[in-house]
Amino acid sequence: MNPANSFPFHKERLSIFVDGNNMFYAQQKNGWFFDPRRVLEYFTDDPHISLINAFWYTGLKDSQDQRGFRDALISLGYTVRTKILKEYYDDSSGRYSQKANLDIEIVVDMFNTVDQYDRVILFSGDGDFERAIELLRSKNTHITVVSTEGMIARELRNATDRYIDLNDIRHRIEKSDH
Repeated sequence: MNPANSFPFHKERLSIFVDGNNMFYAQQKNGWFFDPRRVLEYFTDDPHISLINAFWYTGLKDSQDQRGFRDALISLGYTVRTKILKEYYDDSSGRYSQKANLDIEIVVDMFNTVDQYDRVILFSGDGDFERAIELLRSKNTHITVVSTEGMIARELRNATDRYIDLNDIRHRIEKSDH
């Protein structure tokens, strides 16, 4: 028996969850956008990491909205979850705003696939994920949250194992025009 083969090489299993609407505003705030392909490449660059799932969640104006972008995400290997935007009236500002809250879908997918991964990368700054992150960590899951300063809730940052600011990895994930 070859001693090199007596210890099986264990790859850490990774799942990525992208809160698309939250990340759209974070990228808009930063003044640059990331490339979904480069995101996958960046987080799977390590030979000890095996990508199990990548999910992208986004709100849509109608069923045809973002069709080309969603098709591109699917071709890259993302599972795309969508919800039609709802219109809300804000009494204080007197304005209408649109929102598609996909937090429940993200948490359901995290827990529905929990046996498939060891590590999670969550692209969101939403503090509503604090409790879900605490529960996942209690199952020995390593959680990394990716967001940007001024858009990450303190509760979420405190609950996570590791926080990465988008601007710190910009050179590796930014969408380029070529």
